[in-house]
Amino acid sequence: MLILVFGLSACGLLSDRQVDQQDWSANKFYSEAKEKLNEGNYTAAIKLYESLEARYPYGRIAQQAQLETAYAHYKNEEPASAITAADRFIKLHPNHANVDYAYYIKGLASFNDNWGMMGFLLKGPLRQDMSERDSKASQESFENFKELVARFPESKYAADAKQRMAYLVNAVAMSEIHIARYYMKRKAYIAAANRAQNAVKEYPRTPATEEALYIMVKAYEELELYDLRDDAERVMRLNFPDTHFLQELPEIDTRPWWKFWK
Repeated sequence: MLILVFGLSACGLLSDRQVDQQDWSANKFYSEAKEKLNEGNYTAAIKLYESLEARYPYGRIAQQAQLETAYAHYKNEEPASAITAADRFIKLHPNHANVDYAYYIKGLASFNDNWGMMGFLLKGPLRQDMSERDSKASQESFENFKELVARFPESKYAADAKQRMAYLVNAVAMSEIHIARYYMKRKAYIAAANRAQNAVKEYPRTPATEEALYIMVKAYEELELYDLRDDAERVMRLNFPDTHFLQELPEIDTRPWWKFWK
């Protein structure tokens, strides 16, 4: 009998709770969702934001809920859902005052997950080498941040986006170097030279250029392509005269050919 009474009481409490939520205003839904978001209960926040939009699909609060849903998915380590939510907001509200934030969330969500973000924030030996991770995700994140900066150069998120873009360019360039190193170890010299050349061509102002030129020199040496080897070495000596890679190479004359006769 007690069990039956308890069960009926529980059903009554659940019913009251459901009735209460049915009577919630848009502001009530939003404040409850915001509270869950601030508590770090992102799953609950997402459900409340979605309930808000289902009940009150129009208006300023619904729009804000859509934007914060993208953020909640990002914080909940659901990058695909965060990007989908951000894209939806951009499509529905392309002229919204905060649409730049949706582009920013897209960039963050594809910033190679939270470990990638931590690698960006940490300094020194603790900083993770993102170039050893998924370069495709890095490129996607770069394009998202690039779109933000291009569309909204005055956005308050533009400065951070530019910093992350610089980091991502270096990461993608170094990923080419990691692959080139692998090919060198496998004695796949053509593939190694091509990867290194791509790093120099596509990312010429990154730290990866120094080692890329060295790999090109060594690969062309193995391939007996001596003209290409000499060209790559001259470029390396002119641009990186103090590089430690030069210690592994013999001295060559970097004068223009017409000065050899003087």
